[in-house]
Amino acid sequence: MSQRAPQAEIAPQGPAFSRIILGLWRLAEWQMTPAQRVRFLQQALELGINTIDQADIYGDYQSELLLGEALNAAPELKSAFRFVSKCGICLPSRLRPAHRVHHYDTSRAHIIASAENSLQAMGIEQLDLLLIHRPDPLMDADEIAGAFLHLQQSGKVRHFGVSNFTTAQFDLLAARFPLVTNQLELSILQQQALHDGTLDQCQRLRISPMIWSALGGGALFQQPAPTAQIARVQSELQRQSAASGLPASTIALSWVLQHPSKPLVLTGSGRVPALQQAVQACAHTLSRSDWFALWTAAAGHALP
Repeated sequence: MSQRAPQAEIAPQGPAFSRIILGLWRLAEWQMTPAQRVRFLQQALELGINTIDQADIYGDYQSELLLGEALNAAPELKSAFRFVSKCGICLPSRLRPAHRVHHYDTSRAHIIASAENSLQAMGIEQLDLLLIHRPDPLMDADEIAGAFLHLQQSGKVRHFGVSNFTTAQFDLLAARFPLVTNQLELSILQQQALHDGTLDQCQRLRISPMIWSALGGGALFQQPAPTAQIARVQSELQRQSAASGLPASTIALSWVLQHPSKPLVLTGSGRVPALQQAVQACAHTLSRSDWFALWTAAAGHALP
């Protein structure tokens, strides 16, 4: 029987999500039929992946609509999944003619309208989690908190968080309204969150970060390796893969999942084997020597 992704509460009084999250930002690129989308969702559930990550802007504002088609074709899936979406980025698009330039909008009206649009597009009644997608230089913490409160009291969104926020930006908004996560970039190749206090903040608040680009956007597996850093990391991943019998991608995800902030990892693939390898990572623990060997390969120098 295939391994299944474990579930975890992401914050005190927060939602319980699968530690592997089905990231659907590329859904429009996968060119799946509605029936293929339904089967893909069913296969994710069979692996214990019960959480979906979306955003209003994904797929030129079409990814949530494509997901909604699949959910309407198989309505039983609506109660089987937990739904995450994001708002606050405004991209120029034929579907959004009012967006003259790429900009951010975290006004009360935009947040509420975006959440309602996401619910309508996906054909669901409630989001389990809504995130502000990027920190907005013009964000008014009181206004955002007011939008969150309205959406929560109206039963449209259960919990709230942020994405790509610094510790100071997180603290500002959290002082106005409870936040349950910060969705961050983290991989062997991109370790800023390890060192800038972001993951320390998650541990202090006992919230689990949600991690995007945990495989370095695929750069970890480019051949030939485009940089000396990636070549070093690939060499160490291959060594550990040979020793463990696990795919290099599983080891790379295990490296992220092992952080004591208890991260959840977003996938970005439409291939079921990639989901299986991600789930495998939840059950694999690197020795400290192996974990730091990958850190050292990425840094290009030994620890101080």
